[in-house]
Amino acid sequence: MTTKFEASASFAQSMDVLDPLHVLKSRFHFPQHQGKNSIYFCGNSLGLQPKSVTAAIQQELSDWQEMAVEGYFRAKNPWLYYQYNFGKGLSAMMGCSEEEVTVMNTLTVNLHLILQSFYRPAKERFKIIMEAGAFPSDQYAIETAVKLHGFDPETAIVEVHPLAGEKLLRTEVILQTIQDHKDTLALVLMGGINYYTGQFYDIPAITAAAHKAGAYAGWDLAHVAGNIPLQLHNWAVDFAVWCSYKYLNGGPGAAGGLYVHERFGNDPAFPRLGGWWGNDEKTRFKMEKGFVPRKGAAGWQISTAQVFNMVALKASMEIFEEAGIHALREKSLQLTAYLEHLIRRSPLPCEIITPEDPTQRGAQLSLFFPENGKAIHAQMMETGIICDYREPGVIRLAPAPLYCSYTDVFRFYEVLTSR
Repeated sequence: MTTKFEASASFAQSMDVLDPLHVLKSRFHFPQHQGKNSIYFCGNSLGLQPKSVTAAIQQELSDWQEMAVEGYFRAKNPWLYYQYNFGKGLSAMMGCSEEEVTVMNTLTVNLHLILQSFYRPAKERFKIIMEAGAFPSDQYAIETAVKLHGFDPETAIVEVHPLAGEKLLRTEVILQTIQDHKDTLALVLMGGINYYTGQFYDIPAITAAAHKAGAYAGWDLAHVAGNIPLQLHNWAVDFAVWCSYKYLNGGPGAAGGLYVHERFGNDPAFPRLGGWWGNDEKTRFKMEKGFVPRKGAAGWQISTAQVFNMVALKASMEIFEEAGIHALREKSLQLTAYLEHLIRRSPLPCEIITPEDPTQRGAQLSLFFPENGKAIHAQMMETGIICDYREPGVIRLAPAPLYCSYTDVFRFYEVLTSR
């Protein structure tokens, strides 16, 4: 749907009135600025706290207090099965079966664990392709994985760079790089969305190219989960990891997520590191030798569910299920387009380095200011508009559709044009 946008407060207000998801804004706590709610455009770093979290945590505290160990079986949300609370919501977001997803550990821990299964280099096939400028934790995980197997990162890691003079990665460059290294390639591992530019990569095309080259394809979906609906199963993605503290609003350090395609999850012989929580529940309490993995992604679980590190995520996922990820995506496309429309009207020199094509981005625009970027960011923060700054001169804005409004976006434009 194409909307004729207007740069006025009344237009923004009218869009909020028409927005069926606008009511969800009231379900979240906002940082305060001069006695009022701040405008929050930083959900790509840390999502807001749902108001339902306090009662949800109190429920688990009460069950622990009153039942102790019996809470694993008799709590309102039995802890023995706590991770099952997320299957329905995450499978809808990720486009897969409930058995193909689970919640456990944290993002980089999950990445290290899953690399034990999907990066098993040989003398001929040992290379990993990744995007240049990936988030540092991905860089560190891949670097150390390569070293653990006795390879040199300088030769084993192939970074794909934008063409000279460009800030975005062209899909054809990624595909050509895969083709160029097809005989020595073991794994393609990229971020679904680049944290800096906000570029959403062509997951199905890149995954298909990796498979054609005889390699696995895995994705870090930290900036995608809760942002853009996916079809991981149909795209034949081998594995994916993500965090829960950004768009999913799981709170600082919240448990991460894992997806494993059923062709591996249903194969008990497929290599992985074992733990008590990943063992088949039918034999778990026999306390015997011999790891028998559970079916699906749960077969990669290591330790007992981190209940208190999953409570806020459970509360947030209930809001996601009520709203629907596809309805949120529809609003996000409109909201981000409105932000883009207003920024292009600004008299300040500013380059939007996020792709112009809405199918190649999520709820983020990265703005490059050749001058005064840090000062502009400081002004935003001083007026109660929370966003983040990255050198050199980039302000990242993430109007998350769960709790951001058209009026919020217009207020940013007002402050920007007041300089």
